[in-house]
Amino acid sequence: MSYLLPETDPVLASCRGLVTAHPDLLTLSQDPLYVRALDPSPDRRVALVSGGGSGHEPLHAGLLGRGGLDAVAPGRVFASPHNRQIVAASRSTLRAGGVLHIVKNYTGDRINFGVAAERLRADGIPVEQVLVTDDVATSAAGAGRRGTAATVVVEKILGAAADQGAGLEELAALGREVVDRSRSLAVCTRAHTSPSTLQPAFDLAPAHADYGVGIHGERGSRSIPLPRVEDLVRRMLSDLCTAVPDTPEGVLLVVNGLGATSLLELQAVTAIAAAQLGARGHHVAAALTGTHVGALDMAGLSLTLTALRPGWLTLWQADAHTPLTTWPRTAALPRTHITPPDLLDRPAAPQGSSALLDRYAAIVSQVRDSLTALDQLAGDGDFGDNLASGLARAKTRARETDEDGMTAASHVFLNEVGGTSGPLLGLLFQHLAAATAACPDGQRPAVPALAEALAAGCAAIRRVGGAGSGDRTLVDALLPAAQSLRDADKRARERAVTDAALAAVEGARGTAGMLGARGRSSYIGARALGIPDPGAVGVALLLIAAADVYEPRSATALPAPGHLTRHTPSTPAA
Repeated sequence: MSYLLPETDPVLASCRGLVTAHPDLLTLSQDPLYVRALDPSPDRRVALVSGGGSGHEPLHAGLLGRGGLDAVAPGRVFASPHNRQIVAASRSTLRAGGVLHIVKNYTGDRINFGVAAERLRADGIPVEQVLVTDDVATSAAGAGRRGTAATVVVEKILGAAADQGAGLEELAALGREVVDRSRSLAVCTRAHTSPSTLQPAFDLAPAHADYGVGIHGERGSRSIPLPRVEDLVRRMLSDLCTAVPDTPEGVLLVVNGLGATSLLELQAVTAIAAAQLGARGHHVAAALTGTHVGALDMAGLSLTLTALRPGWLTLWQADAHTPLTTWPRTAALPRTHITPPDLLDRPAAPQGSSALLDRYAAIVSQVRDSLTALDQLAGDGDFGDNLASGLARAKTRARETDEDGMTAASHVFLNEVGGTSGPLLGLLFQHLAAATAACPDGQRPAVPALAEALAAGCAAIRRVGGAGSGDRTLVDALLPAAQSLRDADKRARERAVTDAALAAVEGARGTAGMLGARGRSSYIGARALGIPDPGAVGVALLLIAAADVYEPRSATALPAPGHLTRHTPSTPAA
């Protein structure tokens, strides 16, 4: 992110870009620097002015316009605006009823907005201030709670009330009550990039999170081992719910990204948080999801809860014409459509072996991150997670249904695992199940049956995907494994699976020297050289698992799974 900031006055450049994108909504003053709404509501009697350090976009300028703010004074990155900017912004939007300043509780902001208010009052202009103090991580701080993501709630609700003609004292009282009933908490898994050093502002131990960070990149009060997202949300909500009063009107939930967290993740957290709040007895009346108060490119999120009063939800849902235009309506827990089990393509199978599935899942779990790294270099980075999570679900299904492991895996991968490799592996598992389902746990199926299963699975994959030998796909590991099993004579059948695994390993390693003709690696050409195909590695790991289960003595000759995921990318000539 920081590589793209211009060296000279990046904040001014950003403001120019915002006004360029919204010329119908905004106008810019360059000296002193502030941004003003062009078309405020004619019913507004009081001007709403806010501002603060830059780096938190789209706060505050994203809320400029009808239903929002009248003017915003932006400071330098993570630094307060000068009081001269605030005075000029306030005067440019002045109404007969005066001006209300919305201020986040940081020392520089308090001082500069305070000085600006004194200067305006000296000219006879009525001024009030709403100080946002919502961060529960700093409840014990001498300076009071920091002002963070609840600022969006305050500005939106006050913007709607101002458009209805509310007076200065009424708006100030409403804003202070919204602050009193709002609390926020933030966590991060990676610090923001310092614009001056182009390095993370602080270091975190691997698989740890900083709990209670600030939007200026302040460290949290403590670092914690990164839990499952459900447990992290539960912990955050526990801290928030103890600080927010109960209300029959329900709560407003804001799930806010800190700059580098994807909408995919934030929306998932919204679903988790809404469900957990419901379980606690809190009705989620509305929810807002997205990056609204960032911290440059920090990887993390904050949760905000506002205990609603009568009439606040209507103000929250009122129309707004600002750069942020996607204001939500009433929220409700979604109804999830679940296909009845009898309508699913569920192959019937007797209770059989789970040993192969269990061993395969254990191996993949060990090298999951390495598989992800391979796929990031030669694809899109989802293979390790897709494979590991699919196998974990298959283990659960096998346990709950008494299905053979490969039968359970075929169901999960064909019906639930997305991407390219998921359904293709589902076809392979479906054919393997024909050989494994009738065997007692851990007993090797007949070699001809295994050979036929691999060959049939490979044929199905080739029919669907169109790949052949040398195209740099999982077929390059599967074909030689199937051929090895077919070629096993009676004297060698005691180690037939081990030999097939060795053939699959060599096939997977060979893909590192191939240019992709199919699949995602075909898009990057020579950049994939030196990197084995993740799908082929996944097949080789399956054969290694089979050898471990069915031929433990001879399987000792196989390479460790971690060796198979090593790579040495080639650097193509320019």
